[in-house]
Amino acid sequence: MRWWTGAWVLAAVLALAACGSSDGGGRASGSPSDSPSTGPTSGTPARPSPAPSSSAPSASAASPSPSATGCVAGLTRVTVEPGDPVQRRLCVRPGTVISLVLRPRVDDKRWTDVRSSAPVFVVVTGWRVDADGTAHATLRSAGTRGGSARVTAPAKAPDVAGAARVAFTLDVTVTPYPREG
Repeated sequence: MRWWTGAWVLAAVLALAACGSSDGGGRASGSPSDSPSTGPTSGTPARPSPAPSSSAPSASAASPSPSATGCVAGLTRVTVEPGDPVQRRLCVRPGTVISLVLRPRVDDKRWTDVRSSAPVFVVVTGWRVDADGTAHATLRSAGTRGGSARVTAPAKAPDVAGAARVAFTLDVTVTPYPREG
């Protein structure tokens, strides 16, 4: 066995060990509701979000802290139910995949699509609408860069002319891991 083959095997074992040690959990930073509609999708139960302060509906962290301890990594699911706030904030780590589930609306409007204001930071990689009106979007954050993007989900009544109006906004902040050295 060559020395470089052993180095690759060691690197693979260390990478697998590092992946296995992370809990993959987290919570949405600044989620305004206490419902477990935002949380990890890997078999762990969703942790409830902290209660918002009484000064503003989405009062938690307009800008993430330098340590960004509340940022989600890996896979996360954001579910929007009828009656939920129309704007949420979410802090993620680079490479995070966000599964956005938009439940059917109670009015006659239907979800049309999902758009990202900055695809270099958060890109929409999948979109589908189920027969019951539930929309599913897959969002992927940047691999190494940090920044923010506004993800909007417009809705409109199918029999009314004109453009769809934004019915939900997800403000995503991509916070890179701290560098050592």
